[in-house]
Amino acid sequence: MRPVTLFTGQWADMPVEKLAEKAASWGYDGLELACWGDHFDVKQGAESKDYCKKHLEKLAKKGIKVWAISNHLAGQLVCDLNDSRSDMFAPKELAGNPEAKREWAIEQMKLSAKAAANLGVKVVNGFTGSSIWHYLYSFPPVSAQMVEDGFKQFAKLWNPILDVFRDCGVKFALEVHPTEIAYDIVTAKRALEAIGKRPEFGFNFDPSHLLWQMIDPVKFIREFPDRIYHVHMKDAAVTLDGRSGILSSHLNFGEAGRGWDFRSLGHGQVDFEGIIRELNAIGYSGPLSVEWEDCGMEREYGAKEACEFVRKKDFVPSNIQFDAAFDK
Repeated sequence: MRPVTLFTGQWADMPVEKLAEKAASWGYDGLELACWGDHFDVKQGAESKDYCKKHLEKLAKKGIKVWAISNHLAGQLVCDLNDSRSDMFAPKELAGNPEAKREWAIEQMKLSAKAAANLGVKVVNGFTGSSIWHYLYSFPPVSAQMVEDGFKQFAKLWNPILDVFRDCGVKFALEVHPTEIAYDIVTAKRALEAIGKRPEFGFNFDPSHLLWQMIDPVKFIREFPDRIYHVHMKDAAVTLDGRSGILSSHLNFGEAGRGWDFRSLGHGQVDFEGIIRELNAIGYSGPLSVEWEDCGMEREYGAKEACEFVRKKDFVPSNIQFDAAFDK
């Protein structure tokens, strides 16, 4: 069976040792370490194998392993417009300086590859940001060249980062997501083409971000069978009622009237059995990592229940045709 891990991004307020102890008690095999809070420092990780060794030993004492790290916040700043909303993602002294934040983020992502190699993991999950997300609705009119330029900028900024990933023997897994260069199947294909389909770049499959866009998550796996480098288990529900809209009306998560929202696993509309069957079909054997978000549920209750849900849903494929037994 695939290992079940917990992404620590939504738990950065909790010391990593305390979270590891809790996660083990809830039944998790490991943590997908976010590169913020005290959960993992990529600079230290890139510069010191001893730091990585001690970090793993600290988690192992709690019964926890690590298969992947995630640096979404720095990754976002690589291609983002980097306005005041993202000041909190970078050092305080860079606030208000978009290009300084970008330079810092590029270096952080290179360090992430080196740190992952020192830690002994093969995947770094994260975001890419996008300079063209704000063109989503084409008014004022958006030319095809403007969109093409956005993909070219993505390739220009990310290829040097991916060179480091290649040299370190580590893969980068983009979480296909609104505000990223790839947010659906069509843009994911275009992003791959923009970088020449280099093998260092693939996807952290997360069905929750596809579901509310009315994209079939199973079809995403089927479209990119050799690029699913990591899997997030996360649920969502579309809550359109004739008054709300899919663009969510500037209402925050959890507010009444939103057209969609995230749900704890098993409480939304994602077809997880279909996903497990498709992951079996492509031979994915990596971790199933719970990214827990649900504004209507206490998180520790939800994290424990989510682990149990994943254990129940995951199954290995059959190695025989069901009627082969007739030959016996």
